[in-house]
Amino acid sequence: MSQTSLTPITGPSAPNFFGMSRERLRAHVEGMGVPAFRAEQVYSWVYQKHVRTPLDMTNLPLAFREALPGICDLELPETASVHKSPDGNTHKFVIRLADGARVESVSMRTPKRLTFCISSQVGCALKCSFCATGLMGLKRNLKAHEIVAQVVAMGEFHGWQDDRFNIVFMGMGEPLANMEAVTETIRILHDENGLNLGARRLTVSTSGLVPQIRELTKLKLQVGLAISLHATTDALRDELVPVNKRWPIAELLDAAQEYGRTIGRRTTLEYTLLGGVNDSLEDADRLASIARSMPSKVNIIPYNPVPGLDWKRPSKEAIDRFVERLLPKAPAVTVRHTQGGDIWAACGQLGGLS
Repeated sequence: MSQTSLTPITGPSAPNFFGMSRERLRAHVEGMGVPAFRAEQVYSWVYQKHVRTPLDMTNLPLAFREALPGICDLELPETASVHKSPDGNTHKFVIRLADGARVESVSMRTPKRLTFCISSQVGCALKCSFCATGLMGLKRNLKAHEIVAQVVAMGEFHGWQDDRFNIVFMGMGEPLANMEAVTETIRILHDENGLNLGARRLTVSTSGLVPQIRELTKLKLQVGLAISLHATTDALRDELVPVNKRWPIAELLDAAQEYGRTIGRRTTLEYTLLGGVNDSLEDADRLASIARSMPSKVNIIPYNPVPGLDWKRPSKEAIDRFVERLLPKAPAVTVRHTQGGDIWAACGQLGGLS
């Protein structure tokens, strides 16, 4: 991915553009004696015309263009590496942040859409037993600009060829454990003068932080909610998703149902299928019952093995049996056809992804 060369900043570092809402940018430039409408123009150049080189923003005065790098930082973090699946439809990006920490983002193309899966933390504290990110522990939360930058980096890599792409907060980390930065990111991505991503193209995935789900409900951001369920009994979910010991399935489903009623959207039930663990016909029946208890859709994700972890991928026959049992009983079912399994194995299982 190409990087824009900007004039070096002297004095205190300029605030990062990608963490600034349009309102905050307006106030910032006004505070520097620049008319507020210049912020609107910069927002349009970066997010709608996809130009980050100040001198190319031709409807801005030359003096302002030359000063812009000292007003706000338009650089992206370094893309340390990009891993491509054999079919070319999946790319995993390793992003090196300013402090040297690394996070992973993924773009997945299907015939219908391009989806960006973005990280919200460096590592994760929840220790889901089948997820490689959980092995890292939590290093720190990402800031809003570090989350937005993942979207821009992937958009630039793909040449902004897709006007309609979806964003899923389902990479490294638990998004609702970083609520402030995630909600600010949503507002920036949603801004009609920015990328103008409709709320229905944004989804937040959670392992089950019930108070934060209720907080998200009150914010009424209209984004989709995905629950990383992965089990249909508390005994098994306690093992797979330890946060279940604090907020068991019944409490989690109650919060998800409230979110769905308030926002008016179906909840996605993410279910990673683990060979010999949660792939029985009884599991399918219980999952169907849960799915029928609320407006929902089920996303079945056959597991991709992670080096160092003992969990196995079900056989094709077991996957087919599970899905065939589920299909007539659940409101809606999709099966994630594994994309880029080799790149997951090379670089680790993303939190919430298989």
